[in-house]
Amino acid sequence: MTGTFATIGRERAEAECPVRDCFSRDADRIVHSKAFRRLMYKTQVFLCPEGDHYRTRLTHAIEVSRIARTMARALGLCESLTEAVALGHDVGHAPFGHAGESALNEIMPEGFTHNAQGKRIMECVENGGAGRNLCPETLDGILCHSGGAKPATQEGALVHLADRIAYINHDMDDARRAGILSDEELPPRLRAVLGEGYTKRIDTMVKDVVAFGRANGRVGMGGEVGGATDELRAFMFERVYLNPTAKAEERKVGDMIRRLYEHYVNEPDALPPECRFFIERDGARRAACDYVAGMTDRFCAEKAQDLFFPKGWSKH
Repeated sequence: MTGTFATIGRERAEAECPVRDCFSRDADRIVHSKAFRRLMYKTQVFLCPEGDHYRTRLTHAIEVSRIARTMARALGLCESLTEAVALGHDVGHAPFGHAGESALNEIMPEGFTHNAQGKRIMECVENGGAGRNLCPETLDGILCHSGGAKPATQEGALVHLADRIAYINHDMDDARRAGILSDEELPPRLRAVLGEGYTKRIDTMVKDVVAFGRANGRVGMGGEVGGATDELRAFMFERVYLNPTAKAEERKVGDMIRRLYEHYVNEPDALPPECRFFIERDGARRAACDYVAGMTDRFCAEKAQDLFFPKGWSKH
């Protein structure tokens, strides 16, 4: 199996760092970005959960990074590229997770996906519009971590699998915490193949990816474990991701995002001063989309409250 240990070149050439390889620099640039910090307050599955132990997009990215790096090390792939892609793969997520993404996808004429938005953020939104000048291999991994596009590198393909391994397991853990399902409700065949409990299932999947890669020279999963993983994902969609209890508030999210977007398109001067450049460069629709998509859950809700709900009279 051949890893990618050097870049074909950044869009803007830079002097090499004497203590970090190019992909380690990318990982650092992602971690130090505003978009990455905002993941702390963006929904993973449960909207605005009241509890300290539910996953957010930030903790999800960290878990994906750890799983992906373990597999990369075992397979002799580039750990620093794997880490950069894993840390950056969800920076383009809208507020309130996939509910926000769906709303923006309906609004934007060209559509909206969090993976394409993540690439855009790192290319031409962060750093005042200059972007972070990441390596093309890192940007490709962010763009192709989900959806039908095939990553250009083995490391990108590894993050695609690590993302799936992480979310179907930690989302099940959060669903158990929320009282939506229990480990005992998992079909017996899946429990027999993948093991009992959150930790064992991840261990089984990770070891299978490593065994498959060593045997076949490419990233993938074996038949039995791969099939059980796909079945577990389908089970999670049925019982959690489309669960009416977990998704009860999503219609309100869609309405809120659409109203905010339309407000800023119709009144671009209401966007913050730092967005003026983006209005001139990309137009009001794109600038409004970038601004709304970049909001955290709580900032989005606060903005909607401020703009669309009446305030009580106060005499000072």
